Amino acid sequence: MRRFFASVPVRAALGATLVVAIALVVTGVALLNLLRHDLADKANAEAAAAAYRAAWALQAGVDPSEVAKSDVPVQIEDDAGRVVAASKNVHQVPGPPPSKANGLRPAPAPPPGSKPPAAKNAEFVEDVRPQAGPPPPPPEYRWAAMATSAVNGKPVVVYVAAKLDTERSAITTVRWGMMIGLPPLLLLVFGMIWLVARRALKPVEAIRQEMASITASTDLARRVPVPASHDEIGRLARTTNQTLTALQESVGRQRRFVADASHELRNPIASLRTQLEVGAQYPALLDLDGAVNDTVRLQELAADLLLLARLDSGESPPGEPVDLSGLVHEMAPDASVTGDVWISGSESQLRQVVDNLLDNARRHARSAIQVTLTADNERAVLEVADDGYGVPEGERERIFERFVRLDDARTRDDGGAGLGLAIAREIAERHGGTLTAHDGALFRLTLPRDRS
Repeated sequence: MRRFFASVPVRAALGATLVVAIALVVTGVALLNLLRHDLADKANAEAAAAAYRAAWALQAGVDPSEVAKSDVPVQIEDDAGRVVAASKNVHQVPGPPPSKANGLRPAPAPPPGSKPPAAKNAEFVEDVRPQAGPPPPPPEYRWAAMATSAVNGKPVVVYVAAKLDTERSAITTVRWGMMIGLPPLLLLVFGMIWLVARRALKPVEAIRQEMASITASTDLARRVPVPASHDEIGRLARTTNQTLTALQESVGRQRRFVADASHELRNPIASLRTQLEVGAQYPALLDLDGAVNDTVRLQELAADLLLLARLDSGESPPGEPVDLSGLVHEMAPDASVTGDVWISGSESQLRQVVDNLLDNARRHARSAIQVTLTADNERAVLEVADDGYGVPEGERERIFERFVRLDDARTRDDGGAGLGLAIAREIAERHGGTLTAHDGALFRLTLPRDRS
């Protein structure tokens, strides 16, 4: 039962059904009140019209006993409250007719010779009889009264009653109709909303099941089904697939990184171990310089891997002002520098970018390296070029990938680990800049200037 009510379609259907039920009940109560008042006004109008006709007849000289011969209860009283004439059915009205003591102010009769006017000015009163005990039941009649002085020149009051059985019958019929029709209507509303919500959420369940299968199988190449609709669920499915694609690519990069790092670390470690084992057996053959070089290379590689891990974690560089022009002059004294150029970021990371670019140029230059630093109001541009063979156009983006070296024939010692340019671009992007390769052997570093 708890799982049934935990379902989103069931909760949506229950909530909507409750709202519809409240709206229908409020509307039904308002409708019954309007109907009751409308039918009561109709009974008032009937009683008033009968009172006008009786008063008009008395004005025309008709005998009160003849006026009292009516299908509706009629009673004529003098100013002392004595009955002058009454219809035979007046006894059907429970209790005495209302009088002036009840607060009823009879309306004036029409002038002699006039036609009975429309029923709109007669005074009305409900027949509510005071008595001890519980409150009286609702009145069964509505009274109308009209004063006239046409009976032997003496004032009289004509009382006419209209029965309210039509009103009560209509109210009862409508009330029972609402009570009988409301439950099936609410069940229909619940069922329709449940079906619509369940159908609308069916793609979400398919997405959930596929995600559960992907999680269980760890197969990131699978994708969730995308519905044909262009609604929120379709966008959710497409976004989920985009996330899976990004996750697959990230896991692939991580696996390649681990494999390449393991390979890069294995070679110097194996070389160092071999030299140490040879030295242990034959001390005279120990190559100390080679062992030191392998150790330094291991240290540099470990430092590069640690820096890449920090960059991958999203670590932002500190916003410290860095004198890029002084940094370039220090690392490349022959560089062409225009003015003082300040950059906001990490001095150690920017130093590593410049060092990696210079190291790359030294590895590939045949005889000369040219370093140029220029700046405008917005950006600083550092260009490092050499007279080497350059980078083929189709490889100018690939060289910034990790552990990529274009010259496979080079030895590890001569060619490095293939992390320098990848680290340089990562640092440049962390500082809001770019690092690109261009025609020849030109690398261009662009960084935003520090305006502070």
